[in-house]
Amino acid sequence: MSKIVRVNMTAKTVIEESVADTYAALGGRGLTSQIILDEVEPTSLPLGSGNKLVFAPGLLSGTGAPSSGRLSVGGKSPLTGTIKEANAGGITSQKLANLGVKAIVLEGKPQEKSWYLLKLTPDGAELLPAGDLAGKGTYEVTALLRRRYGEKVGVITIGPAGEMMLLNAGVATNDGEGNSSRYAGRGGLGAVMGSKGIKAIVIDSPTTFDVPVKSPERFKEAARKFTKILLDHPVTGQGLPAFGTNVLMNIINEAGALPTRNFASGRFDQACEISGEKLAEIAVARGGKATHACHPGCVMRCSNVYPLPDGKVCAPIEYESAWALGAHCEIGDLDTVARLNYICNDVGLDTIEAGGALGVLMEAGIITFGDGQAAINALEEVGTGGSLGRIIGNGAEFVAKAFGVTRVGTVKGQHLPAYDPRGAKGIGVTYATSTMGADHTAGYSITANILKVGGVVDPLQNEGQVELSRNLQIATAALDCTGLCLFVAFAILDNPDGLPTIVEMLNAQYGLNLTTEDVFSLGKQVLKMEREFNTRAGFNHVHDRLPEFFVKEPLEPHNKTFDITGDELDQFYNF
Repeated sequence: MSKIVRVNMTAKTVIEESVADTYAALGGRGLTSQIILDEVEPTSLPLGSGNKLVFAPGLLSGTGAPSSGRLSVGGKSPLTGTIKEANAGGITSQKLANLGVKAIVLEGKPQEKSWYLLKLTPDGAELLPAGDLAGKGTYEVTALLRRRYGEKVGVITIGPAGEMMLLNAGVATNDGEGNSSRYAGRGGLGAVMGSKGIKAIVIDSPTTFDVPVKSPERFKEAARKFTKILLDHPVTGQGLPAFGTNVLMNIINEAGALPTRNFASGRFDQACEISGEKLAEIAVARGGKATHACHPGCVMRCSNVYPLPDGKVCAPIEYESAWALGAHCEIGDLDTVARLNYICNDVGLDTIEAGGALGVLMEAGIITFGDGQAAINALEEVGTGGSLGRIIGNGAEFVAKAFGVTRVGTVKGQHLPAYDPRGAKGIGVTYATSTMGADHTAGYSITANILKVGGVVDPLQNEGQVELSRNLQIATAALDCTGLCLFVAFAILDNPDGLPTIVEMLNAQYGLNLTTEDVFSLGKQVLKMEREFNTRAGFNHVHDRLPEFFVKEPLEPHNKTFDITGDELDQFYNF
C-alpha cells in the first residue's frame, strides 16, 4: 500500500498518509511539482517555514524496468526563486518505492538550532537526534550511517553547505558502494533541507525490485524489450557504457560549443586532457572503473570511479562537472578537476554552479584562469565557512554581485551548463524558457543539434530551435515522472518502439490503458503546473531571456551570436 510520509519539523511529528486520488497517477517530478504547487505559497521565502521539500521515486522505480532508479527532489529554489525539481541517481529511489513510500514531505521549521535524522524501515518512519553528524561532510556521514544501520541502506544527506543554507547546496544520495556522490544538485535544495533541520535520511529496505506489478509476465516482457532497445542504440549501448557522459567533451569541443574561459570561446585546447577517453585510461590504470552503474538495474552504466593520487575516490566525474571545473576555468588537468569535484561532493555543492562561481571569480581577477591550486584553495573555504567560501557557495550570480562582474552566464539566477547557446541554439532556448533556470536536462536539444539523434536541426541556425526545445521539454517532463534515467531518451528518439514500450511497462504495472498521447499530455501538465507556480511567484516572459553578452558577443570559432528573438522565445508555451 503506497503512502506519503509527512514530517513536520515545527511539531517534530512524523505521520503516514494515504495517497490522494489526485496524486495516484503521478510520480517523480510530476508529484513533487504538484505537491509544491498545491501546498507552498509561491511568494513564500525558500528558506522559511512555508517552503516544503519533497522526495519522490518515479512511477517505475523499484521494479525491474531497466535504468529506472532516479529520485526527484522538489521545492521552491532558494537559488532561482522558481519551482525546482532536481534529479538524482543512486539506490534511494528504489528503496523508497519498495517501502511503499510515494513521497516524503518535509515541512515546517524547528524553533531551535538542532539536527535530526529521518529513518525509514518496513516498520515505519521515525525522527531521531543527529547532532553528532553536524559539520561532517557527506562521505563521512554516509560511511558512518552505513556502519550504524547496515551496508545496504540508502542515505540522503547534506554537507556543511546545506547546514549553512548556502544557495548552491545540493542533496547527496549514495550508490551501491556507498559513494555519496549521486546528487540532486541544482537549485539549492540542500539549503532547504538544512533549513528544516534534517541532516540525513536513512532508507532501510530489504528489497529492491519488489514493487507490486499487476501483470508480472507482461511487465517482464516489456522490460526485456526496453533493455534491448537501450543496448542496441549506439549512444546508450556503446558510447555511454564505454566512456560515460564525459564522452561528450571532445564531441562538444569539436562542434565549437564548449564554453571556455567563462564563455569567451567555444573550444578548449586541453579538452582531450579532461575527456572521457582520458578519464577511462587513468581510472583503469589506477584500479578504478571507466564505467559503473549508479543504481541496480542500470544497463547504460555511464558513471565512473576515478581514484585520486591521494587514495580518495571521486565517483563519478560527469561531463558537465568536468566542463564546469575544467574548460570553464581553463583547467586542463584531470586530477585537479577530480579534486574539485570531490570537494563539491563532500561539502555538498552542485558542481555546475560551483564551477560557474569559480569562473566568475577568475573573471573578476580574484584568482587566475587556469590556476587549479588556487581554485582548490578557494573551494575548500566553503567547507570551513570562510567569507570567500560563503560567497562561492551562494552561486555564480552571487559571486558576480560581490565582485562587480556583469558578464555572468545565468538565467533566473542559475548558471548555464556545458553547452554554449551560440554554438547550439536549441539548448539556448531550453536555458531561457525552462521553468527552473538554465538547465540542460530540461530539454536536451544537443540530441538533434550536435549528436544527430532524433533528427537533425542545424545548431547554428534559428529555424526549428523553439519547436525542438518545446517537444523535448514536454517529453522530458513526462520522463522525469517515471524514474527512468534521462539518457534513455537517446534510444527513444531513434527507435519508434521506445516510447510505446515505456507505456506498456506502465500499463502492465498499474493495470492502465495509457497511450503515447497520454504521456505527452502528462508532460504538458507538469510544465503548466510549474509555469503556474512561477507566474504566481512573480515571474513572466521577461525572465525567459539569456544574458545580453550571448546576444552581443560572437562566439569563436563560428562567430555566431544567440539571435533567437524575445518574440520567438515567447511562443514557447503556446501549447
